[in-house]
Amino acid sequence: MVIDETGGSHGVRDHHLLASVEYAPRQAFGGKNLYGDLFSKAAVYARDIIMNHPFIDGNKRTGMTAAFVFLEYNGRAFDVREGVIEKFAHEIIRRKLSINDIAAWFKKHSKKL
Repeated sequence: MVIDETGGSHGVRDHHLLASVEYAPRQAFGGKNLYGDLFSKAAVYARDIIMNHPFIDGNKRTGMTAAFVFLEYNGRAFDVREGVIEKFAHEIIRRKLSINDIAAWFKKHSKKL
C-alpha cells in the first residue's frame, strides 16, 4: 500500500526479517515484556523495519506507517506538519535512535482519539 501510494519497487527482500518484525514487540524475558507500553512497541516496529530493510523499497515509509497504524489501532492519533515524519525517520537512521527515544517521540506527537 505504501509503495502504491508513494512510488517505488514492490517486494520483500528478506522474509525472515519481516517475520521477526511481527513478533519483536511481543518479546519477553523472565516472564516480563521487554516493551511494556504502546509507544515502545510502536518504536520497535518503526526501528526494525527502518534499520533492517526487510522490503526492497520504502522501508522508512513503511516503518513509520506500521508504527502509526499500530498506535491508531490502539487509540492514538498523530498531528504533525508535513515533512516532520520523514525527517524523524531519517533521524532514526542517522542518530541510531534507541527504542526509548523513538517511543518518546511517538508519545510527544500523538494524542488519545
